[in-house]
Amino acid sequence: MSTPVRRVVVVGNGIAGLTAADTLRGAGFDGELTVIGDEAHAAYSRPALSKALLLDGDDLSSHELAPPTHGAAELLGVRATGLDVDRRLVRLDDGTELPYDRVVLATGSRARRLSDAPGEFTLRGLDDAFALRERLAGRPSVVVVGGGPLGMEIASGCLASGCRVTLVSQGVPLIRQLGPHLAGVFVKAALERGLAIVETGSARLEDRAGETRVVLDEGTVVEAGLVVSAVGDVPNTEWLAGTGLAGRDGAVRVDARGLARPGIAAVGDLAAFPTSGGPRRIPLWSSAIEQAKTAAAALVRGEDAPPLRFQPYFWTEQFGLTLKAVGRLPVDGEPAYLEGAPGGPALMRWSHGDGSGTAAALNHRIPIPRLRRASGEAG
Repeated sequence: MSTPVRRVVVVGNGIAGLTAADTLRGAGFDGELTVIGDEAHAAYSRPALSKALLLDGDDLSSHELAPPTHGAAELLGVRATGLDVDRRLVRLDDGTELPYDRVVLATGSRARRLSDAPGEFTLRGLDDAFALRERLAGRPSVVVVGGGPLGMEIASGCLASGCRVTLVSQGVPLIRQLGPHLAGVFVKAALERGLAIVETGSARLEDRAGETRVVLDEGTVVEAGLVVSAVGDVPNTEWLAGTGLAGRDGAVRVDARGLARPGIAAVGDLAAFPTSGGPRRIPLWSSAIEQAKTAAAALVRGEDAPPLRFQPYFWTEQFGLTLKAVGRLPVDGEPAYLEGAPGGPALMRWSHGDGSGTAAALNHRIPIPRLRRASGEAG
């Protein structure tokens, strides 16, 4: 680094912030390190919230992570409200101003909502998961709006809790994320387990006499005791107003090393990094980890740090099925079966015109490095 770096502030205590702090230490930074988190909880596994945590009976540990080893000063339950780029200060909602030499922006994203109705549930944080568990204990009828991976995982957890569940989806669930073959496998499993699926062009929520209901674009009304929406996310970048760092879409664009500007890294769900299809946000657990490792190393080593080489990895558990996939999604056409056969545990591969491939393991135990090799990845 061109100037001595004594103080680094990491704004965000999710997996991106946690990984950045650990990587800074591993890369040789031994100065003053501060991690800010707006939740009072220690860092936890967000993917577990829509999977194991909804199913785990009295065991509430599936979301827990090992204690951090970075030795940072942690300010939890405090929100960043502003960034002064010229003075190198992070402003907090308690009035504190934290000076920094380098800063990591890792405030993630929040659930996109369909309405302001108090009866609209979303699942994004740990408190949301505990609240949803509490509601499901009463076995209400449930409508889940959103046919992506999160909506399907929530629907699966609600069914497993003994609820009657209807999923409202724009088109076939999961088809935009996985493609027709894999989406068909999951939809079949969901229907066999009792999920009711309603396909529609759009949906909105209405609050009637304190009850929230779903209105489809055809005018049909779907009512239930509990409405949960899972329709995407919004980057948490309002606190960066006036800095010029966040674009109109709310994302912070970064270079191949995760830097938005010299000395300012942005990682995780708020960051749009270079891909073959242009700058993109990829709000996935594995993406946040890889971004954070790259950017933190760049803050310490500068251009000597290697750029991000992102290897897409996707994982879901729902309706008795587990899928792990490496490579570009969605995929078209039928797969080649490297192991197993249709209808059972299988290792599949799709070949793409550019010579790359996508490998997917369905109910098949396989180490991730081997799955990467099956896809054609070198990592």
